[in-house]
Amino acid sequence: MGEERLRLAFIKKQFIPHGGGERYLQTLMTGLRERGHDLHIYASAWSAQKGVTFHEIRTLSLTSHLSTVTFARNACRQLRGSERPDCVVSFERTDCQDIYRAGEGCHAEWLRIRSRFAPLHKRLSFRLNPLHRSLLRLERALFSHTPLIVTNSAMVSTQIREHYPVPEERIRILYNGVDLVRFSPDNRARFRAALRGSLGLSADTPVLLFIGSGFERKGLRTVIAGLSYLEDRNMRLLVVGRGDAGPSRSLAESLGIGGRVLFLGAQADVVPFYSAADLFVLPTWYDPFSNATLEAMASGLPVITTANNGVSELITNGREGHVMRTLSDPRELADLVDRSRGNLLAMGTRARLRAEEFSIERAVNEFTCLIGEDRP
Repeated sequence: MGEERLRLAFIKKQFIPHGGGERYLQTLMTGLRERGHDLHIYASAWSAQKGVTFHEIRTLSLTSHLSTVTFARNACRQLRGSERPDCVVSFERTDCQDIYRAGEGCHAEWLRIRSRFAPLHKRLSFRLNPLHRSLLRLERALFSHTPLIVTNSAMVSTQIREHYPVPEERIRILYNGVDLVRFSPDNRARFRAALRGSLGLSADTPVLLFIGSGFERKGLRTVIAGLSYLEDRNMRLLVVGRGDAGPSRSLAESLGIGGRVLFLGAQADVVPFYSAADLFVLPTWYDPFSNATLEAMASGLPVITTANNGVSELITNGREGHVMRTLSDPRELADLVDRSRGNLLAMGTRARLRAEEFSIERAVNEFTCLIGEDRP
């Protein structure tokens, strides 16, 4: 691409300040803006970002189904009616992009996994739900027509080709990047003591950290149940993220560990929480690539997650953390926590070294090259 200044359009339905995907997109656009490109974001709501032109997309928000369908339709209409960008990159299931980044994975695969955990009478409703049907229809269209598809893990790439007839040559795997300055083990000296003190935790209290929005899918119930199996009754769990904490809080109370689980809600700045913890846990049912997991590794935390998290591809058992063999098994999670505790420092150091291979600068460079590759 050289020094050529490009007009680049990004499609992202909504900016959620605490979302990992939004943080990634903002960082990506910052890197592209610093390279001199003309950036435009097409969204229904977006937080102002220097050097980025915002184009509002109107949607019908009466239901999730209508909101999804009208956004996809109106975003493409507006793009087609304006000056054609040099490249359109969509982070949503739309059908007018040059590059689709499958950051949310494959919806057909998610429905398959979700059905495993649903009561029998609910399984058919997933397929009949208008929202799911619309998302599957949009997936079929975009995977059929989009010239270039970017996945953030080999797992998602494989799943897309299992569900849809997409040639392998149309898919590129680009792992997400992380800000290695912002997320660093050095933050412990700045934040650890103060945050622990504000939460009533002593310096030697062992602390697990869970960060994620959508508690059910991210496996919070497994973490809470696993905490009840640990012999160390002093261990605490910090829960950070958006979601209905009621069911999880009730579970903790029923297991007699309500006082050991701190529900802290969504946080504008998650950095201090990585600094205050000893081990990051995310036994997710499905996560194409959990940015929080990579942020934890960059912060020098060992991690425990599942093979259904794309980041697991960066983890070797016993080195940077552990990958669970099964989903929703609290006893296995508890066992891995116990096995990790004697090796936290060494695993945390290796986790940081592994994360250093995936800087946000590398991610920006790789995506920039893809934009150039896509152009005729």
